[in-house]
Amino acid sequence: MKCRESGMPDEALWATFFDAEAALAKLWPGPHGDAVELGSGFGTFTLAAARHTAGIITALDIDPAMIANVRTKAKALGLSNIHLQEHDFVAGNLGVPPGSQAHVMVYNLLHMEDPVPLLRKAHHALASEGSISIMHWRCDISTPRGPSMAIRPTPDDCAAWLAEAGFELIKHVDLSDCCPFHYGLTAQY
Repeated sequence: MKCRESGMPDEALWATFFDAEAALAKLWPGPHGDAVELGSGFGTFTLAAARHTAGIITALDIDPAMIANVRTKAKALGLSNIHLQEHDFVAGNLGVPPGSQAHVMVYNLLHMEDPVPLLRKAHHALASEGSISIMHWRCDISTPRGPSMAIRPTPDDCAAWLAEAGFELIKHVDLSDCCPFHYGLTAQY
């Protein structure tokens, strides 16, 4: 099940919106262990995460074409620590064992109608002292892409949902220097 559609632009345009390496350095500064990415899309953050850690990056997406695209790029880059999985993580589970992940990446997804169940699944997937990072399109400025302004969550909405899902140590992360159209949050298990 796809969450409310925000549209994916051409991949070259998409890449101009982010400095994935810099964003991950802020959102997941202590890279150790395995991570799961919900909605890998073009692999912008999948590939950066695989370079960021020796752990396994489980990249989930519902679109088989996106999975094939990322698989081709990972192979070309020699990244063997990516496990790609076509998987509906909104309707089902996250496809990883409970308590097995050091980090969960949830980027550009929380405009869905009810994000708390997804965040609870993320919490369940994390090992003790694991972390989550959230990135979403800003709701205070017009951006070149993203969901309609009417369904974009605020950073405070995301923080409240994280707390409701059981996360602690919720922090707002300034991404203006690397992802000017986005805001970020981190939290701990």
